[in-house]
Amino acid sequence: MALAGPFRGGRALAVTGVPGQPEHFYFGAVDGGVWESENAGRTWTPIFDGQEIASIGSIAVAPSNPKILYVGSGEADMRSDIAYGNGMYRSDDGGHTWRHIGLTDTRQIGAIVVDPHDPNVAYVAALGHQYGPNEQRGVFKTTDGGATWTKVLYKDENTGATALALDPSDPKTIYAALWQTRRPPWNVYPPSNGPGSGIYRSTDGGATWTQLASGLPQKVGRVGLAISPALPARVYAMVDSDPDHGGLYRSDDRGATWTHAGKDPRIWTRGWYFSGIAVDPRMPTSSTRWTPRRTDPRTAAKRSMRFAERPAATTTTRSGSIRTIPPHDSRQRPRRRRFG
Repeated sequence: MALAGPFRGGRALAVTGVPGQPEHFYFGAVDGGVWESENAGRTWTPIFDGQEIASIGSIAVAPSNPKILYVGSGEADMRSDIAYGNGMYRSDDGGHTWRHIGLTDTRQIGAIVVDPHDPNVAYVAALGHQYGPNEQRGVFKTTDGGATWTKVLYKDENTGATALALDPSDPKTIYAALWQTRRPPWNVYPPSNGPGSGIYRSTDGGATWTQLASGLPQKVGRVGLAISPALPARVYAMVDSDPDHGGLYRSDDRGATWTHAGKDPRIWTRGWYFSGIAVDPRMPTSSTRWTPRRTDPRTAAKRSMRFAERPAATTTTRSGSIRTIPPHDSRQRPRRRRFG
């Protein structure tokens, strides 16, 4: 796995590809704006420098119109050194021009998902102020491309949202993770986890929500969410909790019940910081946990681990992409885990 660049300092939390364009990517740095590559990472161009904010927490491309981009400003990783944002931005021309579309006081935005059929319908997970309470936090929805926003999931002034997952087979079904956390004004390493954290599901486009708890730990911190595109009833959650209960959870019934699928500390330690998870689009039994990456080559750090319920191996092609070899393939080699 090679460092794609650009070779500059700062970690990146927001990365997305473009449907149907396998070499087209965007990423957002926590204090360096939005960058675009149209050649699979060989070169990168900054496309957000004209805006008055530089901290990026999330990026989403509208599946039905890849020219439409949504950007949520403000990193939501709650490090002791953290940059804040000033709400949401939208581009209708692939990042050439931008306009601010509200949610100014959200400060930290952890996730954006866009309806696969309507580019004007989107959901935003806002963590809110990192050092104190505020009202503009939780899950927000727009049906007019960001002209107006409705708060559809809100617990209290101390609890925000960090993760969203949209069911690819039913865009009215959406999962959200709430996190009650706070950074004190003095320096401590991990932030706090409060009792307001948890996983929620809506089956009516955000009008009503149900908390999901069966099989999940009672004490929940930050949570990462992902749905299997190949089997939408399967939902994964990377849960920060105590040493006996933290780790990877899996549901095969759309979140009604959960099983503890893996608790190796290497996959969830510092769960308040590293909680991203992605599912193979063709293999519902394989998922990857991603961590923020520093783009300075001297301090680059990326730890990843594959979880598979059946053996699978990987190989790197000449173009640099990573390909999974099925278990029955005679070319399969022993699976290796790569860290640090």
